Amino acid sequence: MTNLSDVVQDERTARMVLSMIVEPDDAVTGRLLGKLGALELLRLAERDDVVPGLSNVDAQVWRSQFERSDARTLEQNVVEAERAGIGALVPGDKEWPSALDDLADRRPYVLWARGTTSFLARPLSDFVTITGARASTSYGDHVAGQLASDLANAERIIVAGGAYGIEGAAHRATLASGGDTIAVMANGVDRPYPMGHRELLERVADLGLLVSEVPPAAVPTRHRFIARARLMAALSATTVVVEAGVRSGSMTVARRAHELGRAVGAVPGPVTSATSNGPHELLELKIARIVSHSEQIIGVRQAERPTPVGERRAYEHTRTATSRSDQRVL
Repeated sequence: MTNLSDVVQDERTARMVLSMIVEPDDAVTGRLLGKLGALELLRLAERDDVVPGLSNVDAQVWRSQFERSDARTLEQNVVEAERAGIGALVPGDKEWPSALDDLADRRPYVLWARGTTSFLARPLSDFVTITGARASTSYGDHVAGQLASDLANAERIIVAGGAYGIEGAAHRATLASGGDTIAVMANGVDRPYPMGHRELLERVADLGLLVSEVPPAAVPTRHRFIARARLMAALSATTVVVEAGVRSGSMTVARRAHELGRAVGAVPGPVTSATSNGPHELLELKIARIVSHSEQIIGVRQAERPTPVGERRAYEHTRTATSRSDQRVL
């Protein structure tokens, strides 16, 4: 059987291949990647040498991911992605978003991309992530669309996840305003998801940018949705939650943004609506500031400050109590 090291000869291709083998946000792989680089990591996976920081048993478990991989098939997958016009960005590239470096060992191995990658070279302050409930209300859709439109007119780039509800409203409003938008996917950029947003996501690819840390043809999974949250949070200076349940993927994005020291905004809603619970909790815990119009979003970014110890302790207590909620994102 052909070894990976026999067909992978450069760091870029090694990272592309790695994303086809190992699930995103893998703590062991991320640490080794930062320490060794992708080429040496692949060589280490094929040898019986000691894996730094792992016991023999743990090393065997880590290596088992690579045993299921066929080097020639992976090489062909890379070639097919290039033929399909799907790009790949790696750390060090001119258009690699340096904001993702804040994730340290949790930084993506590679970013697969369809569209205008030059967006990613712009300053962090130009990016705003808008997220919220899939089962949004007409109020939430209106607010999300108005915020996205106003921010687009202020030359901000709108980041969202392409989902139904709030995120779809943000993408549509941005495109209608002639603005720039990025959809961060939990699946391959060649497989728009959800299917009901195929046309919308194809427009984003044509006029904006689709990015994903998982390779072409990859399908969305629970883990990939959870992992994606850190990318949506890291890419932007500010994350705004319009509507969300307390146990939702949008709240995970907000928590990740808070952990990274990014600004978080929340749109208050009717107390009679379950979709108001998430934003109201963020406000109650002082994780987020109230947002009702675009000027406040810019103000949130400008007023960004380190989280006081007392607030962080309150947040950590709540995070511990609700840690299982991160699993409910589909």
